[in-house]
Amino acid sequence: MILAAGLGTRLKPLTDTMPKALVPVGGMPLIDHIIRRLIGFGFDHFVVNVHHFAQQIVDHVTIQDYGGMVSFSDESDLLLDTGGGLKKAASLFDGDEPILIHNVDIFDNVDYDWFLRQHQENEGAVLLVSRRHTKRYLLFDNAMRLMGWKNVETGEIRSPYEYIRRTGLSQHGEELHMFAFSGIHLFSPRLFPLMERFPDRFSIIDFYLSVCHRSNIVGLIKNDLQILDVGKLDSLKTAEDFLVNKHL
Repeated sequence: MILAAGLGTRLKPLTDTMPKALVPVGGMPLIDHIIRRLIGFGFDHFVVNVHHFAQQIVDHVTIQDYGGMVSFSDESDLLLDTGGGLKKAASLFDGDEPILIHNVDIFDNVDYDWFLRQHQENEGAVLLVSRRHTKRYLLFDNAMRLMGWKNVETGEIRSPYEYIRRTGLSQHGEELHMFAFSGIHLFSPRLFPLMERFPDRFSIIDFYLSVCHRSNIVGLIKNDLQILDVGKLDSLKTAEDFLVNKHL
């Protein structure tokens, strides 16, 4: 699933007349970069959620050579956030294979053959994480099972476990491991029924934090992970350099 429904406010004034997904980098729209790269790893079915200038994305994608591989989830009436967008699109996925979730404005150096092999049968989701510096971290135990979330600036901790909310430590008093979430994850369709009690609009991280005590949500570390957020005007030139240097 390619998350392409965002308003792209950080890319104004470009996104005053076009959706973020169609902002060009190196002469090619962002959505083409992402989908064509994933096709190179063998992906052949894509779901793209749309909201801001939705019809522009649909018109562009349908005339591409990969257009027949793409289904659209229309969020024109209400922007549903990362979790709500996935919930709305549930019927567009077939089978029980894990779903790769990828933002339309992220460039990365992930080997997706490797990433897909990391999903084990008993896992609900695999979150790609790194040691990147940030203000907000996901918390994992020694087995890399998701246990909570922490804002290191405010000290706020969110977790389904009371002892973690109270102490910030594991049940046995050990430090939890803090990693930054890349926004790239594998989601098992078996988690969809757990989304039924959630509202139309919610964050996928809120969902994972709500179910990690009863579903196997794990983190996967990629030490050499390179992530480039192309969602800001000043990052467009950096993104072109990223392409030239063959990181993507």
